[in-house]
Amino acid sequence: MKLLPITSLVLLSLGILPVVQAETSTKPLTLTDIMHFESLEKPVIADNGQVIAVEAAPDRGDSHGIVKNLQTGQDFQIGGGSDPIVSHTGRYVAMAVKPSLLKVETSDAKAKKKLKADMVLLDTQTGTQTKFERVKEFVFSDDGAHLVIWFEADEEAKKDTQDKTEGAEDKPKAEKVKVDKFDQGRRLSLVNLSSPSQRVDVEHVTAYHFDKDSRRLALAVNDIEAKQHQLQLIDLKNYNQSTAFESQTQQIGAVALSKNGRWLAFTQGDAGELPYGRSYQLSLVDLQSGKLSKAPESSEWKLNRYTSLSFSSDSERLFFGRVPQVSQQFSLAKITEERDLFDADIVTGQRGLKVWHGDDPRIKPNEIKQYEDEQKRTYLAVLHLGSNNLVQLGDKTVPDVMMSQHKRFMLASSDLPYRKMATWAGFYQDYYLVDLNTGRKVPFLTQQPSDELPSLSGNGKYVVYYQQGNVYLYDVALGRRTNLTQSLSVSFADEDHDYPSNAPGYGFGPWLKDDAGFLVYDKYDVWQFNTESKAGFALTAGQGRVQKIQYRVEGLVDNPDAPTELAYNATVLLHGYSDKTKADGFYQATLGEAGVKTLMQGEYKLTVLGRSKDADTIVFSKERFDLFPDLYTASYNAPQNAVKQTDLDKQRQAFNWGQAELVHWTNGDGKPLDGVLIKPTNYQVGKCVPVLVYYYRFMTDRLHAFPQMKVNHRPNFAWYINNGYAVFLPDIRFDIGYPGASSVQALTSGVQKLIEMGIADPAAVGLQGHSWSGYQTAFAITQTKMFKAAVAGAPVANMTSAYSGIRHGTGIARQFQYETGQSRIGASLFAAPQKYIENSPVFYADRIQTPLMIMFGDKDDAVPWEQGVEMYLAMRRAGKEVVFLQYEDEPHHLKKYPNKLDYSIRMMQYFDHYLKGKPAPAWLSQGEAYVEYKADDE
Repeated sequence: MKLLPITSLVLLSLGILPVVQAETSTKPLTLTDIMHFESLEKPVIADNGQVIAVEAAPDRGDSHGIVKNLQTGQDFQIGGGSDPIVSHTGRYVAMAVKPSLLKVETSDAKAKKKLKADMVLLDTQTGTQTKFERVKEFVFSDDGAHLVIWFEADEEAKKDTQDKTEGAEDKPKAEKVKVDKFDQGRRLSLVNLSSPSQRVDVEHVTAYHFDKDSRRLALAVNDIEAKQHQLQLIDLKNYNQSTAFESQTQQIGAVALSKNGRWLAFTQGDAGELPYGRSYQLSLVDLQSGKLSKAPESSEWKLNRYTSLSFSSDSERLFFGRVPQVSQQFSLAKITEERDLFDADIVTGQRGLKVWHGDDPRIKPNEIKQYEDEQKRTYLAVLHLGSNNLVQLGDKTVPDVMMSQHKRFMLASSDLPYRKMATWAGFYQDYYLVDLNTGRKVPFLTQQPSDELPSLSGNGKYVVYYQQGNVYLYDVALGRRTNLTQSLSVSFADEDHDYPSNAPGYGFGPWLKDDAGFLVYDKYDVWQFNTESKAGFALTAGQGRVQKIQYRVEGLVDNPDAPTELAYNATVLLHGYSDKTKADGFYQATLGEAGVKTLMQGEYKLTVLGRSKDADTIVFSKERFDLFPDLYTASYNAPQNAVKQTDLDKQRQAFNWGQAELVHWTNGDGKPLDGVLIKPTNYQVGKCVPVLVYYYRFMTDRLHAFPQMKVNHRPNFAWYINNGYAVFLPDIRFDIGYPGASSVQALTSGVQKLIEMGIADPAAVGLQGHSWSGYQTAFAITQTKMFKAAVAGAPVANMTSAYSGIRHGTGIARQFQYETGQSRIGASLFAAPQKYIENSPVFYADRIQTPLMIMFGDKDDAVPWEQGVEMYLAMRRAGKEVVFLQYEDEPHHLKKYPNKLDYSIRMMQYFDHYLKGKPAPAWLSQGEAYVEYKADDE
C-alpha cells in the first residue's frame, strides 16, 4: 500500500482532498516537494581557484555539502554538511554537521540544549572524510596546511567536576571556585594536515590566533580553578610548544600575532575579579629577543574584556579598543531583615520602572535594544610599535572609527548629534578624518545620511563622497573639496527615488592604484574620475543610458584587509542589467578607454558569487524562472566560457513548470508600468484563469529569477501556477503623500491589462501582500471591488496610530517611516493629519466589498500587531467578511515551520474558495474555537 505523504495528511486534517493523478514524465508540484527542494547556499572557492564547496539546503530537512574539484571534475558529498570553508590550496574542505532535524524535533527542551554540531574534514585528493564531534569552531591557517578545531565544553566533565565539588563536604567553602562562563576554556586541537597524525591537544583554551604567514599559533590557556594561566606558542613547522607568559593570578584575554612574526600581543587581568568589571593590561612579547613589555597605560582609558587586538598588515601598528572606565555591575539592595521592609530606598530599589525623558537621545525601547552593544563598545586606539607611542583615536564624541590599513588617516563618524531627530527624520552621521599619529579629528562632512558612506583612497590622500545629487572629492592635505559632477549633464542621484527625502546615489566602484582615480556609478553608466585633473568620463561611453543597461563592476576579490585597487589600464568585468528586457549580461571595459565589449548576454539573470583570492576564477549563477541557479566557474576575463559545476536544475525538471513574461501598460495618469506574468502550467491560449497578484514596489527585476522554493509568508509561485493560477507581479510607482492611491492605480490598471489580454478571469482575481504590500492590500480593497479576495500579512491599518508605534525588533519609533521613509506621507501627523486619514484603510472599512484574510504574528517586531486587530474590528463592526490569523509568538515574518506551513495551506484554501468556487473549509466558514491542549509534561 502506498502511503500518503505527510503534507497530504495535513491537507486532509484541514478538509482538503489530495488529488491523485496518473504518472507522467513530469508531475504537479506539492508542498511536500517544496519542503524537499534544495537551494544552494554559502558557496566558497579556494584561494587558488581549484575547488569550490557549497551547501545544498532543503526548505525542511538536513543539508548536505557539495565539493567539486575544478581540475579533475571529481565531486564529493558531505552528509549533513553546511557552512563550508576551504583551505588555501583546496586540498581540504571542512563543514559543520548540525544535529539532524529529526533529532531536534524528537528531543525535549532540555535535550535540545545539549545537541551540538559536529565537523567533517574532507581530503579532496583521497576522498577521505574525518568526523570530529561537538565542535564549536574550526578554521584553517592562511596557507591551508593546519586546522584548528575548538570543541564545545565537555558536558560530562563539567558534571563530574560539579559532582565532586558538591560531594566534597570536608572542603572549606572558601576554597570552592566558581568560574564565570566568560572565563571558561575549552579543548582545542591543532592538526597538521600534511601529516594528520601530528596533532596537539590543549585544554582550557579561551582564545587563539594564527599569524598571517602561518608561522605560529598563539593560545590563551586559562584554568582559574587550578590557578594556571599560560600564553602558549606552537611553531607550525615542527609543532614544538613553548610558553611566552604564565601566571597564577592573571587571566589572559585577547591574543594576536603580527604578520612579520615579530610581535605577540595579549591582554591580562586579575583572575580574581569578575570579568564584567575586570580591567586588563596590554603586553607585548618581542619574539626575536623574547623580551616582555607592557604597553603605555592611561588614567583616562582602560582595557576590558571586550578589547580585541589587530596588527596592521605591515606589522607597524597594533589596534585595540579601550573604554573610559571599567567597573563591576551594579546590584540593588535586598530586603534581608525586618527594618528593610520599611526602608524607602531599599523598597523603591525593587521598583520596575523605566523613565522616558523628552530629551533622551534614544527613546527607551531603542536604548534597551542597544544596551548590550553599548556595553560591548570599545573606542579604537593604536600603538605605534616603533616609537611605543599610544594614540587614542575614537572617543565619546566621535565613537566610530573605521578600521583599515591606511597609515596616516582613518575615517571616523558620529551619529550623536542626530540620535534624537532620528526618531522622525531618519539616520545621519558626521564624518571625520582621524590622524593616526596624533588622534586629531578633522570634520569634513556634516549630517550625511548613514547609508551614504564616504570612501578613503588607498594611500589616504583623498576622500570621495556623494551628497545631494553630486560627487565630491576632498583633498586631505589641502582640506579642499571639489564638486566633480556639477557640470555634467547626467544625474548621479537615484532616478527612481519616490520617497520624501533626498535621493541617494548609486555608489562607488574601486579606487585606482596610487590614488590616481576612482569609479562611480550613475543609474546606467560607470564613470572614471582623475583625482589630479578632477576630470571624468563615462568609462562605458554612455552606452548604458542609450541602451538602458545598468553597468556595474563585478568579480573583484573580496578582501576587507586590502580592498582591490585597479591599475590605470586594468580590464574590468561588468555586470549589466537591462531596464528594457530585465535580463543580464557580462561585459568588459578597460580603464582609461571609453567603451564596452559584450562577453555574454541573454534572457537570464546572472549573479557573481565570488572570486578566488590568488587566481582569476569567478563563481556565478545563471537562472530564469524555468532554470535553477546552478553554479558556474569561469576566468574573470571570459565568463562566456563558463563551466557548469552543479546540476540542481534536475529537481525542477521533474515537475510541471511555467515561464515568466514581461507585460507593459499605462496607468490612469499616463505613466508607463511593467509587470511580470507567470501563466499556469499547461496553459491553454485564450482561456481566462484565476490570477493571484503579488507585489511590493519594483517587481520586474524578478522576471528572470528562479522562484524561491520555500514555504513561508509569501505565496510560492511555482505551487500556485501548478494549481491553475496565473501569478502577476506588477511594479508600483508611488506619489509622495498619496501612497495608497498611487498603489491602487498601478494595481487596477495592471489587472485591467491582463483582462484585456484575455488572461485574467475578471471574477477571479486575488490580491496578496505582506508588510508594506500588506498595507497596500488593505487599502486597495477600500477603493476598488476589482479583487474577489485579498490576503494582507502584517498590514498597517491606521496610520494615525501606527505613526507613533514602535518597531519592537529595534526599539525605534515608526515616525521616520511616514515623514521621510517607506510610508511616504512626507509630513508629521500634526502637520498633515488629513493625509494620514486618507491613506488609512481603517477609516474606509465600511466601503469594503472584498473578503479579507489578515495574518499577524503576535510578537511582530516591525509592525504593531494591534494594527491587524484594528482592521479586523473595523471590518467586523461594518459587517464585512474578514478572518484574522494570529500566529502565537511569531515575529514580522513567520519563523516556526508548522506556522509557515499552516499559513501556506490556509492561504491556498482561501483563494481556492473565493477564486475557484471550492467549498470553504470549516475554519473559514465557521471559525475555530479556542482550545487549550494537554502540556507535554502533564
